Amino acid sequence: MGPISQTDVALIKFRLIHSFGLYRPMTTSVSAPFVNIAAYKFVRLDGLAQRRSELRRRCQELQLKGTILLSGEGINLFLAGTPENIQQFLSELRAYPEFSDLEVKESPSDHQPFSRLLVRLKKEIITLGVDGIDPVNHPSPKLKPTDLRDWIRQGKKFHFLDTRNRYEIEVGTFEGAVDLQIDSFRQFPAAIRQLPEAWKDEPIVMFCTGGIRCEKAGPLMEREGFRQIYQLEGGILKYFEECGGEGYRGDCFVFDKRVAVNPDLHETDTGLCYACQAVLTVADQQHPHYQPPNSCPYCYQSAEQRMQAAVARRNAEIAQLINPLPGSIPEDNIRPLNVPERFDRFQLIDFLRSLHAHAQPGYWEAEVALGRIRLDNRILQADSEIRAGWRLQHLFPQNIEPDVNAQIKILYEDEALVGIDKPAPLAMHPCGRFNRNTLIAILDRAYAPQRLRMLHRLDANTTGVVVLARTKDFARRVHPQFSSGVVEKRYVALVHGEPEHDRFFSDLKISRQTHRAGGRFADPDTGLESRTEFLVMWRRNGRSLIECRPRTGRTNQIRIHLASRGFPIVGDQLYRSPADCFQGTESEPDESLAITQTLSIADQPLCLHSWSIALRHPQHPDQKIEIRSDLPRWASAD
Repeated sequence: MGPISQTDVALIKFRLIHSFGLYRPMTTSVSAPFVNIAAYKFVRLDGLAQRRSELRRRCQELQLKGTILLSGEGINLFLAGTPENIQQFLSELRAYPEFSDLEVKESPSDHQPFSRLLVRLKKEIITLGVDGIDPVNHPSPKLKPTDLRDWIRQGKKFHFLDTRNRYEIEVGTFEGAVDLQIDSFRQFPAAIRQLPEAWKDEPIVMFCTGGIRCEKAGPLMEREGFRQIYQLEGGILKYFEECGGEGYRGDCFVFDKRVAVNPDLHETDTGLCYACQAVLTVADQQHPHYQPPNSCPYCYQSAEQRMQAAVARRNAEIAQLINPLPGSIPEDNIRPLNVPERFDRFQLIDFLRSLHAHAQPGYWEAEVALGRIRLDNRILQADSEIRAGWRLQHLFPQNIEPDVNAQIKILYEDEALVGIDKPAPLAMHPCGRFNRNTLIAILDRAYAPQRLRMLHRLDANTTGVVVLARTKDFARRVHPQFSSGVVEKRYVALVHGEPEHDRFFSDLKISRQTHRAGGRFADPDTGLESRTEFLVMWRRNGRSLIECRPRTGRTNQIRIHLASRGFPIVGDQLYRSPADCFQGTESEPDESLAITQTLSIADQPLCLHSWSIALRHPQHPDQKIEIRSDLPRWASAD
């Protein structure tokens, strides 16, 4: 057995103490049912994952709630529980040598101010985002609360600097303190560079809620050239505990359900809007527009207004992401090639020719010769024997993808669904020549780290409404509506010809297998059941605008059903006549369709548009929502 580390020894001691009830009692005068504690310590820590597991388990056993942050630089915690359990926890924590002198700030409450327990590993226990700040070895001088009170009484000349966020300062601060007008501690480094140059030679007393921000702010300011920096030891809470509210106006914001405490360390009636961070009086909290956590009288918006604001922000972000187009920057693109069972033990070149028969003659021979077909980065030869289940890679080195129309417009957004207006040509997902210049790749960047789930698909050349789910669970709830035909889809198509009747339908069956240029064919005998209903909206000069209502969701369904009736969609290069809808009778395809069905951005557009989609909301099954886009220009009768 190897040597036992200090962390192992501490963990053993930790377990012995709480197993046998051996702990040092903590003196407290708190008679309230709950005690809130705040503590931090900058100290070198190792074994973080093990510490996290042990602390979380013990807090759960003691029914403590709040937050514990652990990193290689120390610990930061805010916890609440019964006085007995808080005493037990602190005694056990102080059994670790590195936490034996841990100082704690306490305050009472008549309720549990935290809703859950979080124990997290972080890079920093308080995030400043500046490397090289070391409060352990290079701390700034600390000023005791009683000394600060004496300085205030004596009228000593110094600058008071509040390092907290502006919404905290609105709740209360020391008289005469400078507000840096920051919304995050990450903004602190830039803010202090705007302070007067003369301050670098004058005394500065900085403070925050409990002292932890000043532990990093002080050394940073010294590195920036400020030579007389003092940090209030224990922060505002320690000052309240030892000195009351002398020299302080208002209350102190705290990061739990209490919102703020007064100089007696008791909860106040102050509120905070978690949407806009406005400080709220009792009257504010009684206003009908105070709807936590969504709004208050200062930021109230209707659900529709909130959605519109979110949609506007998202569309602005997408506009930045597509300029320039992601695929316009050279990058290796790897396309997977899965080997089905029927190609087991085929030679590579025979597999490629058979699986992608629509490729131009000699295309696959050239790709193999260039070493672009690989298995786990091993280059394969034309006569290499392949096996079923293999996942080959087709390499497109330093590939620049074809231009697309990426003017994606968000139409609807809530916590469950996203509805977009898809432009064309734009492929839905990475495939073939397109990887980064695809709808889902762009949306993944806009919604990162969340990944939207596609609920249905449109052809690359079709425009209009697409609905996506924001989580796997919401997708699971909505998918059955699409598969069962509950979802109501409405398309518009501009077609050649003028149908005799205003209303008609097609129930021509559609093939199960993919055929020419990735499309399907009509298959009256063995195809899949399908039905589309049509309504003529207008007729002009040999063309008609038709509303299409697909009752099933087969690939190319609307295009096949219209073309087979003699009304091909304007701009459809694949189904240009009834003959093109049936295998073996179709005309020769255009050269542009030799490898992909996706049109060039310069081609005449396919005049097929997904106009609206109506479905039941996954969170409110009795509520039906409709997402509708504007009609395209070609749909105008003018």
